[in-house]
Amino acid sequence: MRKKTGWLAVVMAAMFALAACGGEKYEAQAINEETDICVICKMAIKDDQYATQIVTKDGQSLKFDDIGCLNTWKTENGTDTIGAAFVRDYDTKQWLRYEKAYYAYDPTYQTPMAYGIVSFEKQEDAEAFIAEQGKGTLMTADDLASHTWKVNMEMMNTDGHGHSHGHDGAEAEGHGDAHKEDAHGDAHEDVQKEDAHKEAHKEEAHSA
Repeated sequence: MRKKTGWLAVVMAAMFALAACGGEKYEAQAINEETDICVICKMAIKDDQYATQIVTKDGQSLKFDDIGCLNTWKTENGTDTIGAAFVRDYDTKQWLRYEKAYYAYDPTYQTPMAYGIVSFEKQEDAEAFIAEQGKGTLMTADDLASHTWKVNMEMMNTDGHGHSHGHDGAEAEGHGDAHKEDAHGDAHEDVQKEDAHKEAHKEEAHSA
């Protein structure tokens, strides 16, 4: 009987060990800035502290440029297929499990899609960030479950990390080219006027 009990204990321990290993079988993949596109907003993903990721139960890696985009995917698709969700530590860029991280939130924090949430491995680091910024709220994954997830449209138009300033930048570049063309046109017109003026003087001198 004692041997049987001992054997059961060994089996149970092995099962627990396998279960523990299974819980860590999902790993975040590296970000490739050349090819990776956010699943939600279709913007290029930078290999920075704002990148987030979902690894599905069948091994697919879904990458996002902002934690807000990750939340949008969860809202639209549910969580049944999620094997693990990852965010990055703001300071080290190390991948962290979404549910284990600590978050600092303020609508004026600059993030790629202006959701204003940054993640940290340690609570004290999140608190230090909030203190340094002089504003913000400490949150956990449980708090994010009831978060409003609003985009700060004003921050989308700043020169911070918001992607939209890229569109503004492209537009500005277009305007710059237009101004160059205008300037070139004006210069060309001035040259034509000057040539016409010289020709008029020559004709007057010849007539005299």
